[in-house]
Order: sequence, then C-alpha cells, then structure tokens
Amino acid sequence: MIEIRDLTKRFDKTLALQGLDLHVPRGSVYGLVGPNGAGKSTLLRCLAGVYRPDGGEVLIDEQPVWENPAVKRRIAYIPDDFYYFVSANLRDLKNFYQGFYPTFDPHLFDKLAAAFPIDPRQPIRHLSKGMQKQAFFWLALSLRPEILLLDEPVDGLDPVMRRQLWSLVMSDVEKSGLTVVVFSHNLRELEDVCDHVGVIEHGRMLLERTLSQLQDNFVKLQVVFRSEAASLPADLPILHHSVTGKVNTYILRTGAGRVSQVVREMDPIFYDILPLTLEEIFIYELGGADYAVKDIIL
Repeated sequence: MIEIRDLTKRFDKTLALQGLDLHVPRGSVYGLVGPNGAGKSTLLRCLAGVYRPDGGEVLIDEQPVWENPAVKRRIAYIPDDFYYFVSANLRDLKNFYQGFYPTFDPHLFDKLAAAFPIDPRQPIRHLSKGMQKQAFFWLALSLRPEILLLDEPVDGLDPVMRRQLWSLVMSDVEKSGLTVVVFSHNLRELEDVCDHVGVIEHGRMLLERTLSQLQDNFVKLQVVFRSEAASLPADLPILHHSVTGKVNTYILRTGAGRVSQVVREMDPIFYDILPLTLEEIFIYELGGADYAVKDIIL
C-alpha cells in the first residue's frame, strides 16, 4: 500500500534522508525504530505530504502523496508537536476538519467523547500537552482514515490513557483495515502492537522485517561450559559476549535451531536459548563504537 523508493530529503547542507526505501502492507502496524537524528520524523512528514522530497518517490497505492489532495484525504497524521488556531477549541477543529475530510464522521466524534475526559469547549491552548495529544487522537480517529501516521503517539500519557488509545487504534486496524505507521522510543510498547518493523540509521533503512522474522533471527544464549577455555565456534555470528561467574552470555544473529545444534555438540554443563526483545535487537543491531554506552567518570 505504502511504498517509498530512493527517498532523499535535504535541509540546507544536512542530508536527513538518503536513498531510503520503505514498504508498508495494507492493514499492518509498522513500527519505525532508530536513534535520535536518524530521520524518522522527517520520513513521517514526507509520508504525510508536509515535506516535498528532494529525490525519490513517496507513493500510496502507486499515487504520489505530494500535492495530491485525493491521497492526503486518506491520511491522518498526529505529530509530536501540534498546530492549531490560537483561540480554537475541539468544536472549532471538528468543524474545520469536516470541511477538508469528506470521511469525517460526526457520530463517531460524539461517541468517542466517552473515551476522552476533555471539555470540547475549552481552548486547546489551555490543555496540557498530554490532553492536547488526546484531543488530536479524538479528531484523527473521527476522520476514519485509511492511514494513520503517529510520531511518539503516547509519550507523556498515563498508563490508563496509553492503553485506551492503543485499544482504539487496534480496534480500527481489526475492523476497518486501518494501516498504521508509528515512531516511538518506547520499544516495549511497539513490540506489543507492531507486526512490521523498520530500522533506520543516518537517513537510511537498515532493514525491514516482520516482527516475528526479526525476533527469529536473533537469540540470546546463556551457557556454562565444562572448560573455562571453551568458547563458541568463530563461524557463528556473535554480536556480543559477556561472562558473569561461570555463565557465558552470547547475543547471536542467527536462528535458535542452529545455535542449539552447535551447543549440544559441545556438551556444556548447562545452556538456555532465549528470544530477544525489540529493545535488545535495536541495541545490538545498532551496536558498536558509534552506539556504545560510554564509560565516563564525572
């Protein structure tokens, strides 16, 4: 449904996106993962048609997004920082949105009032940032969009409201086939909701996988060898190795079956193979000197 080909975006001399490709299937929840400054928010703005690409293509069902009102009407975008008219309240924004989005559902807007503890007559500027975020979720879901773009969607919200918002979004995914592209630093939360993941670094897409494919390709091995001199064969793709007492912990980029076969042949005292969380995969996939935790004494 969403396809980005060789996307490039510059800001003066800064190359924010360079030759980036992205593929989002219809009805999926696609999580964007990457370090600060990787280009994730820029990518979302290109997808929303806010930024004009300097090179490449941003397509939805093979139609370009830039300066294409028919495509943009299918998209709802909730950025990390909001724009609204200074004196506007939710009722004003509801009327404003209805003028641009033929799919806006006023009955759904009224129904969603039960999910959000916000007075629609109160000026948006008087709300906290968390309440403003809820207000824009309320509006975005009322659009009945085909595509929902989210930049740090639940940052700063309390646990109950986070669960409420994700419940509403996932219900829309299930019932209407909503396609969601979401960037969040809360990788534990992304792991709960995403079925596809893209890892971005320095404006490029490092990899795209389904979440299950990604998790199947990384394992954590804890093993106690019979000899302290023993170690795993050098041909195994080891990303990290640490030792605590007699327990060796390895992070490997390979499947559990291959690791289990190799370790069994070594006849250790004990071993266990564990799946990695999305946060652990992110750390070790982007690991190395440029992304290591520095040991600095203050």
